[in-house]
Amino acid sequence: MQRLLIIRILGILLMIFSVTMLPPLFVSMIYGDGQGGAFVAGFIISLATGLLLFLPNKKVRGELRNRDGFLVVVLFWTVLSLFGAIPLYLSGITDFGIADAVFESFSGLTTTGATVIVGLDNLSHALLFYRQQLQWMGGMGIIVLAVAILPMLGIGGMQLYRAETPGPVKDSKLTPRIAGTAKALWYVYLGLTTVCALSYWGAGMSLFDAICHSFSTVAIGGFSTHDASIGWFESSNIELICTVFMLISGVNFSLHFAAVRGLSVEPYTRDPEFKLYVGILLTITAISTMVLLIKQDIEISDALIDGLFHTVSIATTTGFATENFSTWPVFLPALLIFASFIGGCAGSTGGGMKVIRFLLLFRQGFREIRKLIHPNAIFKIRIGGKVLSENIIEAVWGFFATYVALFFIFMLILMADGLDQVTAFSAVAACMNNLGPGLGDVAENYSNISDLSKWVLSLAMLFGRLEIFTLLVLFTPDFWRS
Repeated sequence: MQRLLIIRILGILLMIFSVTMLPPLFVSMIYGDGQGGAFVAGFIISLATGLLLFLPNKKVRGELRNRDGFLVVVLFWTVLSLFGAIPLYLSGITDFGIADAVFESFSGLTTTGATVIVGLDNLSHALLFYRQQLQWMGGMGIIVLAVAILPMLGIGGMQLYRAETPGPVKDSKLTPRIAGTAKALWYVYLGLTTVCALSYWGAGMSLFDAICHSFSTVAIGGFSTHDASIGWFESSNIELICTVFMLISGVNFSLHFAAVRGLSVEPYTRDPEFKLYVGILLTITAISTMVLLIKQDIEISDALIDGLFHTVSIATTTGFATENFSTWPVFLPALLIFASFIGGCAGSTGGGMKVIRFLLLFRQGFREIRKLIHPNAIFKIRIGGKVLSENIIEAVWGFFATYVALFFIFMLILMADGLDQVTAFSAVAACMNNLGPGLGDVAENYSNISDLSKWVLSLAMLFGRLEIFTLLVLFTPDFWRS
């Protein structure tokens, strides 16, 4: 393992991350909210630490191996989340300890959207902007930008890209060079954010709210500048705009790039994962709308908008809300939480297990049923006309089994810490799926849970963001052997 090279890379990443403290500082200066000191301190501490790691190793060169890439990515998310907590901790928020600051920072960078802050409407503009910016960077910005920049610094980037995007489609590239792939994804991401912000602004949001909510919408994050989330604006137009961009952001970004480059919708129509993704959302929307119409005395249009908005928001693991969906009738809250397990498409900013994995699990299950009828037959699983290797199928089953095992471990820890079953189950689901809002005591925020539960859920967010294996591989003895 190339330890000095990894330390050098971490130093570079920390120095880059320190610059992200400056935009909130400028926001603080514009609005005069007195929060500038927290961001100056965060900038200095992050930059100084980055320099201390980089300067002694600035002449170290080499090519990252696969396991080096895994370690860099885990350190990237862990260390940057810890340093990202510094301005939050120093901001002077009432009853805001280290566990709270770390939880909020992890929630932002992992695009989970769970919050321990009560009273967002009274929070300074600088802190509100910073929280939204964390989600935007976490969605795809920082890691893609880093992968684009690192090759120019003499550091190979492909290992980082593979470690960041584990799964059935992890080796696909949009362009021949990894830097080109990163830039292509960055352009799509930035373009969607800009159009989303302009749409929000045109629909009646203030420019500040429009920019902030575009960050968390395209990142599939769910942080808001108001306690009432999107419901604060009381606008059907804003809800529909939000729904459209959540839907778009939950799609594999390589499809967006291919569609823009070819000026065609064919990449979408030919992709089986996209078709299943849309089918799942339409089905759950129809169920939600019908239940709301039957069980609640509301207009058809209101039921349709509420059903569509919350289905897309929860199923894509964004977590925006216009009302407390945990109070909805019969099985709807549970249905929406279970939808978050599926999540968005692979290669999107969405969380969850990803649609492609559920598609493969379904086809593998159907194949096993056919084998019972024809024991000697050989059945191949195809996706998009291509036969998948058995290694991929085994990896998907391994991911699913490991996910379930970790889920129950985290859930049991929370229950041992005093949370009831509904709260513990939904909290772990919301954090591992990078969703945010849960049920029970965490339906509105996570301020009432203990520090131990906050640390455990911060780890669950990291496992979810890195899709389990990227982090879990570090706990194996073989990884650390030379």
